[in-house]
Amino acid sequence: MSHVKSIGLLSLLILLLTLALGGSAAAAPASPPDLGPNVIIFDPSMTTAEIQAAADAIYAQQVDDEMGPNRYALLFMPGTYGSAATPLLLKVGYYTEVAGLGLLPSDVVINGHVDVYNRCLEPNGGNCLALVNFWRSLSNLTIQVQSAGMDGCRASANFWAVSQASPMRRVNITGGNLSLMDYCTGGPQYASGGFIADSDTTFVVNGSQQQFMVRDSIIDGWSNAVWNQVFSGVIGAPANSFGSTPYDPPPYTTLDESPITREKPFLYVDGDGAFNVFVPAPRTDSSGTTWSARPTSGRSIPLADFFLAQPGDSVKEINQALRRGKHLLFTPGVYDIDSKILVNRKDTVVLGMGLATLTPTKGNLVMRLADAPRITVAGLMFDAGPQNSYALLQVGTRGVSNGRSDPAYPTLLADVFFRIGGPHVGKATTSLLVNSDDVILDHIWAWRADHGIGVSWTDNTADTGVIVNGDRVTAYGLFVEHYQKYETIWNGEYGRTIFFQNELPYDPPSQAAWQHDGVNGYAAYKVGEAVEHHEAWGLGSYSYFNQGVDIHAERAFEVPVTPGVKFHSLVTVYLNGSGGIDHVINDTGAPVFNFTTNQVSNVVSYP
Repeated sequence: MSHVKSIGLLSLLILLLTLALGGSAAAAPASPPDLGPNVIIFDPSMTTAEIQAAADAIYAQQVDDEMGPNRYALLFMPGTYGSAATPLLLKVGYYTEVAGLGLLPSDVVINGHVDVYNRCLEPNGGNCLALVNFWRSLSNLTIQVQSAGMDGCRASANFWAVSQASPMRRVNITGGNLSLMDYCTGGPQYASGGFIADSDTTFVVNGSQQQFMVRDSIIDGWSNAVWNQVFSGVIGAPANSFGSTPYDPPPYTTLDESPITREKPFLYVDGDGAFNVFVPAPRTDSSGTTWSARPTSGRSIPLADFFLAQPGDSVKEINQALRRGKHLLFTPGVYDIDSKILVNRKDTVVLGMGLATLTPTKGNLVMRLADAPRITVAGLMFDAGPQNSYALLQVGTRGVSNGRSDPAYPTLLADVFFRIGGPHVGKATTSLLVNSDDVILDHIWAWRADHGIGVSWTDNTADTGVIVNGDRVTAYGLFVEHYQKYETIWNGEYGRTIFFQNELPYDPPSQAAWQHDGVNGYAAYKVGEAVEHHEAWGLGSYSYFNQGVDIHAERAFEVPVTPGVKFHSLVTVYLNGSGGIDHVINDTGAPVFNFTTNQVSNVVSYP
């Protein structure tokens, strides 16, 4: 049924594009690259009404398609779209990427909105929230907020009411507030955390966002905090104020600079109409955007140097292209992967469009990166298959990386997401295994599904979301949820995490099923006992044991007690259910187990 709908939608889009351009092809290069049928390229010569109709058709299909197979990228050629009198009002649903094709965010200007609203989960329009507004993205353009024709509430801000796996990158917002919650629809209006990087925005209404990560950006203000708001290298961020008492002062964790960063590569069209991928250069001790004061430093790679993968391409074809020295771009779609993709060459860029999704079909590893420096993997989802995989993505070989990494130019994983169950039964012992040294994890969501198809303690089985064995690995925006043993294990030296968000598994059937060595439960974040140097800021772990039996986690964070292991701004939260979390870190921190007196527990620093 979804296949028929997709064909009908694409026919409409082709018709709209043809009508818009007088029966000719879009005003793009004479020989545009084949990016697949689900990449829609808009041009300023199209009317606002035509673009609006095409975007609305995709949104209507995707707004409730949480576990569906369709993937889209809506790309805007350089130019201006909409006007103050006739704004372009885009709404972004599941598995939809909206991006500009300029070299700078100012090259694509949308007069109007690019909105994500609450999703109402009841047929009558009730239970409206953003807690499951996952898997979409916005990047590389300017929004001049215009609201002609919108009702008073919708006109009050550009809404980006999202939760996990919905990044905003390289976006410039002017002329109106940015709201991270949708306060215009019926309650409860909850939202559960997102990620913004390399952006310059007006005043931000945080609202009900339980946690949020902003990195290397410029903001004109931030409205309020809930449990865990983290800012790293953000000009205009609230002052650091995380305290031992929940809510008062607001739990802001603010670092003036980010220690080492690499921004996600992006597709752009140059002055000759040729498509390229721009790879931003690393920065150290950075703050603010890469582009506001001067053009972003980095290198351009012609798209002709990429293998443009489409669903149906074999792993053999993909690996042959990589061996020939090609980079790799996955066009939107769902890919069945029957053996591991091997990324062996240094400096290789692997980029996904439209939340391209890779699923193992034989219990195999999906992708392995060699112990080679400066590799990039960005914009991909790894979706576990029905046969257990020992891992979905492996970076390097344990014990081999020494001397083969580049501390000044780390390998980058950006907007890389993992899913165990949801659209189908999925199993994987570990989602992400990082063995290499010198890696940046820049927005990772590893999710063992708590709803969807194939969701139970014995169906979507998964021990651990992320294991880090390499040294000098830095994580920004690390989200790991619902795994059945340790959620995150960090064995490498000199690791750093800036923002960590976790929910413990909802569904242990008994305490006996979820314990080890006489200890109740498993920690959300475990630093290996032999580690001597590790530092982390802004970490939260929450409990909701929903099986009707009393379940406890002895602690949320488990670390060796040594001067070189330092933690700052930790919080545990009781969300609902039976039982709770007994300590925040090791044996420190008050328990959380009810809504009245023990819902939130803060620890400012440890030890």
